[in-house]
Amino acid sequence: MTRLGDLERAVMDVLWDVVPGTSDGVTVREVADALDGRELAYTTVMTVLDRLAGKGMVQREREGRAWRYRPAASREAHIAQLMLDALDLGGSRDAALVRFARSVTGTEAEVLRAALGSEAGLTGPGATAGGTGAVGSGRAEPGAEMTDRVDRPAGRRPAGEAAER
Repeated sequence: MTRLGDLERAVMDVLWDVVPGTSDGVTVREVADALDGRELAYTTVMTVLDRLAGKGMVQREREGRAWRYRPAASREAHIAQLMLDALDLGGSRDAALVRFARSVTGTEAEVLRAALGSEAGLTGPGATAGGTGAVGSGRAEPGAEMTDRVDRPAGRRPAGEAAER
């Protein structure tokens, strides 16, 4: 996944905050107007949206002579993908996960435990005993539509799932 520059991130924040999932999207003018205090030219915003469409971050649909834009995935899906990309930077993925797990708050740890337990099909206290590999790299082909789903990397199984022989 491509990291976003400051202006791209500001435009995506507008799309994530303004465009509900059921919306037909917003126009370049609506995005420019929503970027309060930035005094950006219409063509600048249009160029940023065009580049974001090229990166697969936004979807666009023709409406007359204009385009309507909406995010290709939720903010949460984008952030999750960034985290997964960071794990792929090299070194020990497991060590990075352990270091991350030790840095979260108690509440965040509970959220992770619940998610891992849910992924493994377990419920209740202790649902994550032995749980690993709940999320993965979710790599998509260039130009593929981005969704809220984050896939498990090849070779990773949820906790409790036996290896095939």
